[in-house]
Amino acid sequence: MFKHELGALILRVTLGVLFFIHGLDKFQGGIENIVGWFEAIGLPGFLAYGVALLEMVGGVALIIGLATKLISALFGLLMIGATLKVKLSVGLLGNGQMAGYELDLAFLAIAVYLVINGSKMFSVNQLIFNKDNSISKTS
Repeated sequence: MFKHELGALILRVTLGVLFFIHGLDKFQGGIENIVGWFEAIGLPGFLAYGVALLEMVGGVALIIGLATKLISALFGLLMIGATLKVKLSVGLLGNGQMAGYELDLAFLAIAVYLVINGSKMFSVNQLIFNKDNSISKTS
C-alpha cells in the first residue's frame, strides 16, 4: 500500500505543478493573446480565462491534495478537448511547427490514474476526512 500511495503522490504533485505552470504562463504571456487564439480556432474567447484558472487553481489543489479526483477528472476532460480540437491534426509527435499530442496523452493517463485511485498521502483531503493518517507498509 505504501508504494502505491507514494507513486500516486508523485503523480499528483507532478501533474499539479505542470498544470499550475501552464496556467501561470497563460497569464504571464498575456491572457488576451490566449483569448484571441481560442477565438481563432473557433472556441469562445472567455474559455481561455476558465482554462487558465482551472490550470492554476486546480494545479495548487492537486499539489496540496484537495479534491484530487474531481480536479483530475477536469484535467482529463481538458486534455481530451485539447487533443481533439487542437493537437490531433498535427499528429502524435507534431509537425515541426507545433508540438503533438504525446504530452497531452501522458497528462491524460496521469489524470485518469488519479481519478481511479486518488492520492491520500500528504493530502488536505486526508487531514479533513480521515483522522487516521497512518499508511500500512505491509501491502
